[in-house]
Amino acid sequence: MPDWLKKAVFYEIYPQSFYDTNGDGIGDIPGIIEKLDYIKDLGCNALWINPCFDSPFKDAGYDVRDYYKVAPRYGTNEDLYRLFETAHKKGIHVLLDLVAGHTSEEHEWFIKSGRAEKNEFSDRYIWTDFWISGIAGHPYIGGERERNGTYMLNFFKCQPALNYGFLHPTEDWQMSPEDPGPQATKKALKDIIRFWLDKGCDGFRVDMADSLVKDDDEKKSGTCKIWREIRAMLDQDYPEAAFVSEWSNPWQAINSAGFHMDFYLNHWNNGYHTLLRDHETGGENNSYFKKDADSDITRFLDDYLPRYRDTRDNGYISFITCNHDTPRASYTLDESELKIAYATLLTLPGVPFIYYGDEIGMRYIDDMPTKEGGYTRTGTRTPMQWDSTENLGFSKASPDQLYLPVDDGSLSGADGIPTVEKQKAREDSLYQTIREILRLKSEQESLNADADFEVLCGKKGVPFVYRRGNLIIAVNPCDTGTSVELPAENEVEHVLYQIGSIHAEKNVLKMGAQCFAVFHS
Repeated sequence: MPDWLKKAVFYEIYPQSFYDTNGDGIGDIPGIIEKLDYIKDLGCNALWINPCFDSPFKDAGYDVRDYYKVAPRYGTNEDLYRLFETAHKKGIHVLLDLVAGHTSEEHEWFIKSGRAEKNEFSDRYIWTDFWISGIAGHPYIGGERERNGTYMLNFFKCQPALNYGFLHPTEDWQMSPEDPGPQATKKALKDIIRFWLDKGCDGFRVDMADSLVKDDDEKKSGTCKIWREIRAMLDQDYPEAAFVSEWSNPWQAINSAGFHMDFYLNHWNNGYHTLLRDHETGGENNSYFKKDADSDITRFLDDYLPRYRDTRDNGYISFITCNHDTPRASYTLDESELKIAYATLLTLPGVPFIYYGDEIGMRYIDDMPTKEGGYTRTGTRTPMQWDSTENLGFSKASPDQLYLPVDDGSLSGADGIPTVEKQKAREDSLYQTIREILRLKSEQESLNADADFEVLCGKKGVPFVYRRGNLIIAVNPCDTGTSVELPAENEVEHVLYQIGSIHAEKNVLKMGAQCFAVFHS
């Protein structure tokens, strides 16, 4: 396990929307380099950069055309190498996004795989041996290549599935994971990983990490076997490299597949939804951090605690403020609610991830036309809002050239558009809250990813109180005050940080409305 993960706080960057240095309306790698001091000053010491490899961008870069080449719109390979070097000098680690289960239909591998004559790439993808599609419950495309067969998709039509085999082949054209074709695919994946680690990358976030072996069993045993082999390679040759999975099942991702981290996402039984975005589950919005909701932390704890207890010795569950696929929490939570929410997420166990702009309360722009396969996700991918200059400081291009439009203030008026400039100027801003929490997190060993965690109070309608090492953290998201008596052995000494009004006497906490506090115990 890489030791640096204990104190890691990641900042997720959607590169095309972060900062444009050449005036073409699209963010770039030199822009990330230019803003590294901002990221460090916020308190983040690691980056996750969404796909930056060469691509036709039919799915925003998750359709890779060349794993070994930076997309020209972002810069050059040398720019990315310089990002690694500059970030490391500032104490910042960098993860890239690895799309392991599929490529673009424009990838050279796929072009050669679709040829009629047999070649070294014929088995790099999953092809049937006849033109009938829709076999075995998977989506297939036909009629586009000279090869006599159809090919399996992994997601969009532009993303043919790489061939890691079927766990139990039932058709003549299906291969076992141990067959030469799937073995060659696995080797190609390892080669990509080695290439970028050797260039200075510190690891990868793996897209759709559980999607490799097809018709896998419930335990994903075929896919887990591949990742365990890659983990063994890392442990031997790159022991400080870190991998985080888009799996959302830490029992499999961490314990079975060997990932260092797995995201706490909405694939589970609404544990994540109940905290920030209960509105997505239908019906009344009772997200835990809404001040006027029917506060119930047990919906989260019942889902999270068993997963935490079963995986804490092997890796970390990672909380996110948002990501490029989910609505920003500001869609339904106001700034006061976001302060409590993010302060809580950043002090729970594991390695947290902050999505660019969440630290200033950037908004989800509803009903935005889709761009590069974004669909309803597009409203979360708008340009970073730096200041009050043209295009909110994102780019000097004309507005019609921007990758996506900037927030025009239609949701709350131009004066309500959050920017880094405005947030830095306010002592009580969301930005300052996150910065102070991250400062405390860097100073307190008890807030390390692996520090002990114990729930002291976690019932419906009462404050959420938990212990991290020698710290006690108390949360009351409601718009009414309350009090709670902790078990006698949990006396608090003094407060290290607080939001709102809270008074402590030994093991009794008198909490005002919407308050959060970190106590030394």
